Amino acid sequence: MKLLLTSAGVKNPSIHGALVELLGKPIAESNALCIPTASYGHGSLDQAWRFVSGHSTTPLTELGWKSLGVLELTALPSMDEEQWIPKVRVTDALLVSGGDALYLGHWMRQSGLADLFASLRETVYVGISGGSMVMAPNIGEDFVVWRPPAGGDRTLGVVDFSIFPHLDHPDLPENTMADAEKWAAGQPGPAYAIDDQTAIRVVDGTVDIISEGHWKLLNS
Repeated sequence: MKLLLTSAGVKNPSIHGALVELLGKPIAESNALCIPTASYGHGSLDQAWRFVSGHSTTPLTELGWKSLGVLELTALPSMDEEQWIPKVRVTDALLVSGGDALYLGHWMRQSGLADLFASLRETVYVGISGGSMVMAPNIGEDFVVWRPPAGGDRTLGVVDFSIFPHLDHPDLPENTMADAEKWAAGQPGPAYAIDDQTAIRVVDGTVDIISEGHWKLLNS
């Protein structure tokens, strides 16, 4: 997959341009499936609705897609694979909401979606906050809210770095750079602290930063 890992969605022209470049065509000609599952890990039913309906403060579903469907991971184990896997394989983008990264990772595994990732070579995965953090090897105890059955803070490990989102957000006084550096000290590998105007793009293992804000690579 091609990854666009954001803190708060497509918040500026630079991130928008990066998304279009990854798609290889306009958003208006692209099909997408949105995944609101992470919201439920925090009990945020209203957040799930805002994300799906395009009324959130983290723009993604409201960008003017050619078609948009909802892929709710908790429902997939009750469905035949033939009902949803072919749709995932042909979609241009997976749009993944913020919320609880551990809850999301659990259901990505339980549903079988995580098993498909390696074969989705041309699919663009766009994450918001927890939807981005889930692709890291782990999230750190600071971000653990929902506890998976096996415990721990392990996520999917699709990338080899961790993510501290919403850096210096005015409504999150615990998200300062000093807090990010303290968090990063407990991470086993490299980590990025990114604000809401920043995204991390990963294509074929190559990482670059798209930003109209500020960010920092920690543990480099």
